[in-house]
Amino acid sequence: MKNIYKKFIALSLLVTFTSVSSYAQISKVDIIATGLTCSMCSNAINKQLKSLVEVDSVGTDLNTNTFTVYFKDSKTVEPKVLKNAVEKAGFFVGSMVLTAKFDVPQIGDNISAKMNDATYIFIDSKTAAVEGESEYRVLDKGFVTQKEYKKLIKSYSKFPSYKEESESDYHLKAI
Repeated sequence: MKNIYKKFIALSLLVTFTSVSSYAQISKVDIIATGLTCSMCSNAINKQLKSLVEVDSVGTDLNTNTFTVYFKDSKTVEPKVLKNAVEKAGFFVGSMVLTAKFDVPQIGDNISAKMNDATYIFIDSKTAAVEGESEYRVLDKGFVTQKEYKKLIKSYSKFPSYKEESESDYHLKAI
């Protein structure tokens, strides 16, 4: 009987710790796509984004070519997966804004947060306490226009990780 009790406690602790570690997550992403010419273009992107298992729904604004992606409860996707879905449809990401809650006490230049296999590095941010969800713009290559990236690479040359262009590192600016 004691053995069953110990297994129950161990299982309960395991469930508790795994749910705590997944607390920091992205709840919504706004993607501005470039290269769209008609409603069929936006339909192609919409289908690609909706095909992702973690996606609950996608809202589309045809006037600004903005796609708002909402995730299922306790599900999230790395930004590169969303970027790849847009590119698979034949278009590019011009801007990506994450609405997320990070499990860090404060944000500031070069402070990082881990979420699943990704590392989110805050740059161009004044040090501030984090309370609740906030919006962050992804500033890496492929998440901004080529023209903007050329300007950003000069501005952020003081951050060695920005020049490396690692696929699992995302540089964020609080907005």
